Amino acid sequence: MALTQSVKDELSRLTVKKSSERKAEVSAILRFAGGLHIISGRIVIEAEVDLAATARRLRAAIAEVYGHPSEIIVVSGGGLRRGNRYVVRVVREGEALARQTGLLDNRGRPVRGLPSVVVNGSAADAEAVWRGAFLAHGSLTEPGRSSALEVTCPGPEAALALVGAARRLGIAAKAREVRGVDRVVVRDGDAIAALLTRMGAHDALMAWEERRMRKEVRATANRLANFDDANLRRSAQAAVAAGARVERALEILGDDVPEHLRYAGELRVAHKQASLDELGRLADPPLTKDAIAGRIRRLLAMADKKAAESGIPGTEASVTPDMLDG
Repeated sequence: MALTQSVKDELSRLTVKKSSERKAEVSAILRFAGGLHIISGRIVIEAEVDLAATARRLRAAIAEVYGHPSEIIVVSGGGLRRGNRYVVRVVREGEALARQTGLLDNRGRPVRGLPSVVVNGSAADAEAVWRGAFLAHGSLTEPGRSSALEVTCPGPEAALALVGAARRLGIAAKAREVRGVDRVVVRDGDAIAALLTRMGAHDALMAWEERRMRKEVRATANRLANFDDANLRRSAQAAVAAGARVERALEILGDDVPEHLRYAGELRVAHKQASLDELGRLADPPLTKDAIAGRIRRLLAMADKKAAESGIPGTEASVTPDMLDG
């Protein structure tokens, strides 16, 4: 979760001055991390986040943008939850804040998605919505085949609103339900990078891109190594098979083989795993790859011709399946 924490830490310290963007961010945090409670007949708003910096940011925005006081309660971790959680609570003017941030509509009914003023806002407001949603319940996994930027949503309506905000930013996001929990997921690496940029997590983006590049380089190196291994293996198998054919050719021809072809054949038999380049360098005097290949080819052709005339198995008969598979 180190990447997630670094993104949230950077976003929680990002300076945003425009009022509409701050409102969109607060609405998103309260929607995705909070809830409405009725205590002693009074509406209370609570938002639970995992960073103290996020809690302080939310509290400051509620005071500066809406003019309402709030308190921060620290909840110690226990059981499956490690680390402290921070609850921002608005008690005294909870209903007023709920109406202002779109948690309640004009008739006092809970809004399941995001308020229309936020949904229909500018691209900068859409960025603020994603920033708030990520601060509330977002996660970012390591780059790779299963990399994802994900936000857990309070319901399908909020998930669809978040998908719409991503669409306005030109980013493809998908809403899905996993074990009864609604989530919005961005999987494409370039889309994740674009979304981190739009939210304002530039330092975290650099770290994520560095890890992404490192993994891609490692994967490419592994593919090339496997490719080279396969090529070497095929070359060795071909050399062993050629050596067996040459042995058979020398048997078929006996004393009827020209000396220069015999020399090339004996080199092949003596060094069955060597490449044609290596055989050429072993020759005395040295021969080119094409020269050694040409001599072996002529040796095999002569032997196969004589075998056909004599009605005996040719050079191919000496190549066994084990030579091709091993």
